[in-house]
Amino acid sequence: MTTKDVLAKGLADKVGMQGSIVKHEKENGDKVSFVGEIIDHQSGIEYILGILTSEKHGCLKSLNEIEAVGHRVVHGGEKFNSSVLINPDVVKAMVECIDLAPLHNPPNLNGIYAITSLMPETPQVGVFDTAFHQTMPPVAYMYATPYSLYKKYGIRRYGFHGTSHRYVSAKACETLGVDYNTQKIITCHLGNGGSMAAIKNGKSMDTTMGLTPVEGLIMGTRCGDVDAGVLTYIMDKEEISYESVSTLINKHSGLLGISGVSSDMRDIEIEAWDNKNERAQLSLDMYAYRIRKYIGSYAAAMGGVDMLIFTGGVGENGWEMRESICQGLDFLGLEFDKDKNFKVRGKFTVLSKDSSKAKILVVPTNEELMIAEDTVEILEKKK
Repeated sequence: MTTKDVLAKGLADKVGMQGSIVKHEKENGDKVSFVGEIIDHQSGIEYILGILTSEKHGCLKSLNEIEAVGHRVVHGGEKFNSSVLINPDVVKAMVECIDLAPLHNPPNLNGIYAITSLMPETPQVGVFDTAFHQTMPPVAYMYATPYSLYKKYGIRRYGFHGTSHRYVSAKACETLGVDYNTQKIITCHLGNGGSMAAIKNGKSMDTTMGLTPVEGLIMGTRCGDVDAGVLTYIMDKEEISYESVSTLINKHSGLLGISGVSSDMRDIEIEAWDNKNERAQLSLDMYAYRIRKYIGSYAAAMGGVDMLIFTGGVGENGWEMRESICQGLDFLGLEFDKDKNFKVRGKFTVLSKDSSKAKILVVPTNEELMIAEDTVEILEKKK
């Protein structure tokens, strides 16, 4: 990979559902969509490979030009602290982590199985969302539940979005010309799912998501931090099962549950500002408050902060939410400049005042590039 040029990008959507579609964008920006039945992940990847090698839409002459495939994998447990070349032992370890990420690891594995079937001689690399956070100390990753449960089931904080947190923190230091290994950085990956990380001297020392992606911030449909007693209380009063509670905290809570409007920040903002919907406004205020609270706690944990970084769909584009979050952070040396922030969307920008001791930035994430670079690095080591 001699350059970082994007030859093509796209998405196979609604796999195994009605209305399946493959969206494809060429290097020149031309976009095309193909609607058809995609019964499983293998057929979806077959569609993609066919488009990439097609004479009209493709960027490759044949599949032989694909030297490797990189996969995002959500959960690697304690087994992986970096990206790895995929082999049968790695696949087995990923299968063992399914209980920790039942919604994510199975489709991640399906992608690996599909490539193995379609391109059996092509090396594959797994890039784990949890790997970056494996540097957390026990004081940060342990729960105050019986230690025997940690030893028996691996119950601890793992954290997610690690590839994004790693990319934006390193990219900010590279762009500003400062040493990554000397900085105290708080990263906010805010989207429909959201997490924050405290990164000290180039290593993750704490993060908001836990054993699963439910813990931490208020998200689109996930509740984030909640008193565990609330869950047992709800189960008792509503007479519902574990499965129902899991659905409640994963799919019916968060911004959607509070506002009653939507899980989409844009819809909620319209309802709150244009229609003066008090519940919608409450959900926005709670969202910002939770993030602001974590900023303070992470600054305390690291003994200060040099950078506060916003990324992800909301972090990169929600300039109004960034302004709401950054109110009152001057005492940490984070002086927010409203004029610099005004309507900034999707581009690297310094949002702090020139007099600010610490930087506030927008850094667009690029998890695909990180996966590609890790894949290249691992292939080079293999040679």
